[in-house]
Amino acid sequence: MTFTIPDDMAPEVYPLAWLVGRWQGHGEIDYPGIPKAETLQAIAFDHDGGPYLTYTCTTYLRGDDGEPGQVWSVESGFWRVAPQAPEGVELKEGQHPLEIVLTEASGVLTCYMGAVGNGRIDMATRFAASTESGPEVRGGTRMYGLVEGELMWAWDLAAFGNDLQSYMSARLKRIES
Repeated sequence: MTFTIPDDMAPEVYPLAWLVGRWQGHGEIDYPGIPKAETLQAIAFDHDGGPYLTYTCTTYLRGDDGEPGQVWSVESGFWRVAPQAPEGVELKEGQHPLEIVLTEASGVLTCYMGAVGNGRIDMATRFAASTESGPEVRGGTRMYGLVEGELMWAWDLAAFGNDLQSYMSARLKRIES
């Protein structure tokens, strides 16, 4: 996949530049206590010249007509390449340390640590906190990968009394750079 690094992008986030743009695609939710469902997702990674990327993701339940139905979740946050690997993050050749802060409309705040490199991102929660009325989330892992120009991702979650296990995944196409 060919992409151009924007002139006004901060050099600190060059390792994440391949994510910048808008992505859409299909996925599914499959987790204990939640009815299995097909989803549609819209993700946007952007920048404003600061040393981070902005991120928004809206997940919709797929309607009977195949179009977006009810909103399942909305999250937003900031992704940045860390100046050094945090404790517990081991980097492989070509990887850079990563820090992500995400907020969910449901009342969950999550801090992830991980690594980006070679078209792949692996991250795990450093901590998760919920508002009084938010869902009980203990942690999670996520993996994002660029495969033949598409963004594939998977999210494992420890929540609602369940151990860490697959929760949601999707396959997204770039619709705008």
